[in-house]
Amino acid sequence: MAASLQKQLGRYLRKKRGELTLPVYARKLGISSSSLHRMEMGEQNVTLKTLEQLLKRLNCRIADVFDDREPR
Repeated sequence: MAASLQKQLGRYLRKKRGELTLPVYARKLGISSSSLHRMEMGEQNVTLKTLEQLLKRLNCRIADVFDDREPR
């Protein structure tokens, strides 16, 4: 299950980044480019504190990121 949550977060971050470059988007989120890259690839474990920071910076809810309708 954790792997699918990581993938869902990665897909959401890639979608929200749009045409922005990785460094620009990482700066906006307050994380390093390498962390953002690993998150987008579904390879980065994220603490609850980091997830909360991402949600605030993206102005979204946790339900927006982890939609139950996503394929598992």
